[in-house]
Amino acid sequence: MSDSVRVVNVDDIAEVPVVENTMRWKPVRRTLGIEAFGINAYVADAGAWVVEEHNEKPDDGDGSGGHQEVYLVTQGHARFTVNGEDVDAPCGTFVFLPDPSARRSAIAVEDGTTVVAVGADPAKLFRPSAWEYSFAAQADVARGDYAGAAATVRQALPQHDDNAHIHYNLACHLARAGEHDDAIAELRRAVELEPDRIRALAGKDQDLDAIRDGDGGLPL
Repeated sequence: MSDSVRVVNVDDIAEVPVVENTMRWKPVRRTLGIEAFGINAYVADAGAWVVEEHNEKPDDGDGSGGHQEVYLVTQGHARFTVNGEDVDAPCGTFVFLPDPSARRSAIAVEDGTTVVAVGADPAKLFRPSAWEYSFAAQADVARGDYAGAAATVRQALPQHDDNAHIHYNLACHLARAGEHDDAIAELRRAVELEPDRIRALAGKDQDLDAIRDGDGGLPL
């Protein structure tokens, strides 16, 4: 095969369990090395999220990229909810969300439901969303390789150093990996960026137990 074309079957892309293992992510963009837009596939069985509840506003702290998105149901049947409105989406349905602030989610109606999502910010040169690095790190976490997970999340820092979500997840992986000083530094950076949200998340997060003091407090 020439270097000018890259081909992969969606079935051959390894699934990464994400969102508390309620859905499986297929990292299409990372697999093919696409740089111009975001594209990923998600798989779930009946009753589970195949698109987790979120919006694409970049200032909401979940790593979103401010993208317009279009979803295509390529297998099975999904039921979307967009700003409280239900949208039935059998196989072959496109669902386009031009407004990044729209709150969206989708539940699989049938086992093996697969949704492909394509997105980009029409006003900016594309950059991968911060959440993608956190999702990719879950493959390392599943193997118990927290140092590897930290290395994966660190790849986001050149473009997302101002994202509290990235620094917080990096702190969690570093704490699990035994790199306590670095974990504390990353947690403090996350608190600096979003103090209220990060303090609330960190309060009972077992990933950070290794850097707590004897009273359960964190060095913030």
